[in-house]
Amino acid sequence: MAATSRQAASESQDAPVPVIVAVDGPSGTGKSSTSRAVAVKLGLSYLDTGAQYRAITWWMLKHGVDVRDASAVAAAADRPEIVSGTDPVDPTITVDGADAAGPIRTQEVTDAVSAVSAVPGVRARITELQRAIAAGAPTGIVVEGRDIGTTVLPDADVKIFLTASPEARAARRGGELKAAGGGQGVDLDATREALLKRDAADSGRKTSPLRKADDAVEVDTTELALDQVVECVVTLIEEKRQAG
Repeated sequence: MAATSRQAASESQDAPVPVIVAVDGPSGTGKSSTSRAVAVKLGLSYLDTGAQYRAITWWMLKHGVDVRDASAVAAAADRPEIVSGTDPVDPTITVDGADAAGPIRTQEVTDAVSAVSAVPGVRARITELQRAIAAGAPTGIVVEGRDIGTTVLPDADVKIFLTASPEARAARRGGELKAAGGGQGVDLDATREALLKRDAADSGRKTSPLRKADDAVEVDTTELALDQVVECVVTLIEEKRQAG
């Protein structure tokens, strides 16, 4: 019995300390790729909060809600059932039981998501979901978005804010769009302007604007390869774990 107790205590000491990691920043800085890779490497769960806002936006469009009418959006915010899978290898998202991973990435959703996500009622609904998911992650979680370290999880153990030059971000997003479009040409100038417009909308909204948390570590990814960014974030997390 004593041996069993010692073994359990030893296993408890060897188990990684659960950690909540908040990764914020604008589009095109590498949030998703970095967050997923870090979660895989450390055996953590992963949550793409942007996908949740896209999901509720897609539902609004699908059900004929005027996404420019804040009152109408707020009135419908509690209606869709949004479920996010947190496996970083294969993250999933469903809306009312239907797979929404593809539909939420359309240009129509992209054009409308800033307006929908600026509605306080929507942010309250999605924030509640995000906090519940983070609280239920047994080994810890990497949560990426735009207001995680400031609003959703202000007590996160590690806070990262990713940045990059507009040109680098446009090039990355252009590459993603090109791959998704089967090799079609992408106007990088238009992509850059669209990113900057999204930045202005996200930073200027009254509820939970995009901004760096005071205690976040800023990482400029402009000149860094993905594996370098991942290693930087992993190091920060491991240092936090070692510090207890």
